[in-house]
Amino acid sequence: MMGVLRRDLFALPPGIYLDGNSLGVMPHAAREAVLRRLSEWQRDAVGGWDAWFGLAESLSPGIGRLVGAHPHEVIATGSITANLHSLLATLYRPAGQRRHLVATALDFPSDVYALQSWAARHGAEVRLIPSRDGHTLHEDDIAAALGDDVALALLPTVLYRSGQLLDVPGVTRLAHERGILVGWDAAHSIGSVPHALHDAGADFAVWCHYKYVNAGPGAPGGLFLHERHHGLGPGLRGWWGHDKATQFEMAHEFRPAAGAGAYQLGTPPILALAALEGALSVFGAVDLAEIRARSLELTSQLMALVDEHLPELRVVTPRDPAQRGGHVALAHPEARALSLALRARGIVPDFRQPDILRLAPVALYNTAAEIEETVRALRELLDTGAHRALEGAGLVT
Repeated sequence: MMGVLRRDLFALPPGIYLDGNSLGVMPHAAREAVLRRLSEWQRDAVGGWDAWFGLAESLSPGIGRLVGAHPHEVIATGSITANLHSLLATLYRPAGQRRHLVATALDFPSDVYALQSWAARHGAEVRLIPSRDGHTLHEDDIAAALGDDVALALLPTVLYRSGQLLDVPGVTRLAHERGILVGWDAAHSIGSVPHALHDAGADFAVWCHYKYVNAGPGAPGGLFLHERHHGLGPGLRGWWGHDKATQFEMAHEFRPAAGAGAYQLGTPPILALAALEGALSVFGAVDLAEIRARSLELTSQLMALVDEHLPELRVVTPRDPAQRGGHVALAHPEARALSLALRARGIVPDFRQPDILRLAPVALYNTAAEIEETVRALRELLDTGAHRALEGAGLVT
């Protein structure tokens, strides 16, 4: 699997970086693309729009490859929450008793906030699928939540805390059999787990590009809308979603662009799109199946070493590779202090309240030796108790 390890493509920070599921490291190509667009701005000023006008659309083939969609079904725009609002404005059409929304008790809060906004408008409920262990979801509980009074469900492809990977095709199929639209938040899977959103029949999906795709902090988000819904037109309209051929006629009659491009709202951030442009070029040089295989190899190694050397830490990520994303979640009462102590030693993990230490060995740039060193550092901290001196320090992102 060493062919997919491409540390040479990244400007790696010093030490060991295991937080790529929160913010990926910078690809050299991202920096080069931003500098190229900056040069265009400097040289051409407003004339640069000749090169920038269709930049977002030009990225759709590369994004579509990552999520398994046709180019006209995806677009780089907005953020997860903004895109979710836009898609809900289009697809959420409560009627009669079929009006309620479903999410999970383990969702990232912003997804739930967006659903609550629309439920409140329509006098509906947001029902949260419960977790039996506080970390993962059971397929029977997902099925039980998809009742005949539910209009739409939004689920994460990978749970952000535990790393559990859900069955996207299976849940989508079940929801559709029951007359329910289903969307997916792929923030914690795009770039790490191959998807087939079109073939799975997902109605829509949203994601960010700053984790495993490595497009930089606050990078433009992405959305997928299955082509069977393209005739609906966007529920929220903005001038950048207008048909490009006539956009600068400035007519007050909105003519939507074809496909997902219609879901753009305001003028796109060209420099941020440039970083995404460069980041996507990295994935053009590697095989997604190999990324997934090496990711599973690294997370398996990490869990095995934790079992052997760190019995105080409890692995809450599913052991089954078919149910595991790209990171491993470890539960410990002192996870916060351990995360701070690791950072003090040049090892960057991630902490989530109240007791989860997340480690993400990224296939493209992390190594088996780095995992071994991290486990040794944790063992030493637990043996000496040195981490407890940092218990009152600041929060870790």
